[in-house]
Amino acid sequence: MEEQTLAGRAFGEVYRVQGRADLHAFLIEAVKASGGRVLYASDPHRAPVYLGVQLDSDERIGMLVYPFRITRNTIKNRPADEIRGQLRYGSEESWKREHPVGRDFAGVDVSMILGIDLVDGVLLGLDANLWDPLPMGISFYAKDAEIEQAKASGWHVWEKVNRAGTKRSEPRSPTSLETVVAFTPDRLIDYARLERRATSLRLDPPLRYAAAVTLAEKSIVDDLPRRHVLEEQFALTSEQILDIIGGRNRLSVAVRGGVAEYHLEQLLEDAPGVATVERLDVDAMHDFNVTLTDGRHLRVECKNASPKTSASGAFKVEVQKTRASKGDPASRFYPADGFDVVAACLFSPTGRWEFRYGLTSRMTTHKDFPDRLAPIQTITDDWTSALADLSQ
Repeated sequence: MEEQTLAGRAFGEVYRVQGRADLHAFLIEAVKASGGRVLYASDPHRAPVYLGVQLDSDERIGMLVYPFRITRNTIKNRPADEIRGQLRYGSEESWKREHPVGRDFAGVDVSMILGIDLVDGVLLGLDANLWDPLPMGISFYAKDAEIEQAKASGWHVWEKVNRAGTKRSEPRSPTSLETVVAFTPDRLIDYARLERRATSLRLDPPLRYAAAVTLAEKSIVDDLPRRHVLEEQFALTSEQILDIIGGRNRLSVAVRGGVAEYHLEQLLEDAPGVATVERLDVDAMHDFNVTLTDGRHLRVECKNASPKTSASGAFKVEVQKTRASKGDPASRFYPADGFDVVAACLFSPTGRWEFRYGLTSRMTTHKDFPDRLAPIQTITDDWTSALADLSQ
């Protein structure tokens, strides 16, 4: 490990690299193609690469890029229709320790982890929140079809399953899904803006997916300096978003749950048939106690629906905890009587802050633990768009 600085600033570990000058040059050309001017570029024989970029609007962005080469080498037991990148800096012996991603704690610069496909001229953006620390020696993959879509449209977003492996006992994401963005060089600055906001707000994969899909339209990206797209999506100002994040302990895991809870609380307080709403912020408890005007008391758990629908087109929602307690695999799943209602927020699949309500008494139970809820629930016709419409 070398104690060095880039651009006169310390960003953590700096690696000596060889044979990557072409990746360095590609990044500089990508800045130009995306409408920027390179004010500063760090040494091509060092990684990560720091780029100081100025736009025509006089906006300036500092980019700390971890670039990795994408290849198409044939690999035993891997599909032939995929590309591969491998996270490789330093000696193999050093891969046994952690390699944290460099961060600008002031939030001025943005850190990005990019796979670069020089053959097709496409960049592959990995979620810097999920891939920190860098799991050196690990490979990442994408299908040829995904790269072709990125080449055709300039910006392609999809969800990819991630699983536990030899270097980690749990999936990288609590939902076992991660959002991947492939894009052409003319969208590099757009991706930097996405990553900067996603990192500062700690967007989890479903919200990152929704934000990235919205950014597919270049005209929307051009409006970002005036009002960021996330402020439009959330129907909140940036100050309100930060107030929500700062006032809820469990939002250290992700912003998504807190934003959904906020909208649900506002909705329930004005909903017909609802007498009182009490928001809880206690570990191992449901999210709301709600009293209806007919006298019923309901324990409500707020969850975000998946951005992907089932094969039948129905919405679905994940109802399980991030991880199980040691030695108790059943503890990851909610008791069937732990709360009365799941309020599923449909923002991820629809882009609208609306909810569907389902009774846990009618939900599918776990195949191995009959007193627990199954981790994935389909939002059926039994679910209602108004809490008071539920009939027990």
